[in-house]
Amino acid sequence: MNTRSEQLAAFDRLLTIMDELREQCPWDKKQTMQTLRHLTIEETYELGDAILENDLEEVKKELGDILLHIVFYAKIGSETQDFDIADVANGICEKLINRHPHIYGDVKVKNEEEVKQNWENIKLKEGKKSVLEGVPSGLPSLVKANRIQDKVAGVGFDWERPEQVFEKLKEELAELQEEVHANNADKMESEFGDVLFSMVNYARFLKINPENALERTNKKFIKRFQYLEQKAKESGKSMGDMTLAEMDVYWEEAKRL
Repeated sequence: MNTRSEQLAAFDRLLTIMDELREQCPWDKKQTMQTLRHLTIEETYELGDAILENDLEEVKKELGDILLHIVFYAKIGSETQDFDIADVANGICEKLINRHPHIYGDVKVKNEEEVKQNWENIKLKEGKKSVLEGVPSGLPSLVKANRIQDKVAGVGFDWERPEQVFEKLKEELAELQEEVHANNADKMESEFGDVLFSMVNYARFLKINPENALERTNKKFIKRFQYLEQKAKESGKSMGDMTLAEMDVYWEEAKRL
């Protein structure tokens, strides 16, 4: 692995290249924080995919793309005299030091749960009015539910045991079924949301990331369905002409593979 001096030299090289691109490249010169935003989101999702696939070479590449974006935003900030990359780095350093008094102070903690509780309490002391202020409104709903539950658990608003959460999940499922039988569309949607929220909460108690779990299933389904499509093509059939029983044969093959 690279030494610290080599790492710093590589980062300095990136800063130099960013300066050169901003001065000389027509595309780079035109970019603003607003035009980069959607690209940054896309790169973040690509990193997430690489992590789920455990493709470390791709993780390295995607981290480079995200690092470029960070440097790009900092460069734009320096041009307006608002902040530069040193301000960004120093800002996160100060935050980490302040929020880890068990490392940089005299606070004692027993486990990671106490670390999280201290973290949320420190943020409230910093001026936040709610522990939920740190949950971005634009997050996908599944991720947002997980973050909301994680945040409130950090200040003690939580179940004690996973069995309690599972009972709550069964309760929500029963309430959903009641509305399904009543055929009340609005209440069905509301109760379905409660079921999903409870599922996310149960996943948290099982130490499962619900977003990762669902995406893993998405990928599994895609692979199996594409196998089915390929087999149908090889047999000269259109999927629209196949029976469910015929499809199921290939589906079971895909599962075994």
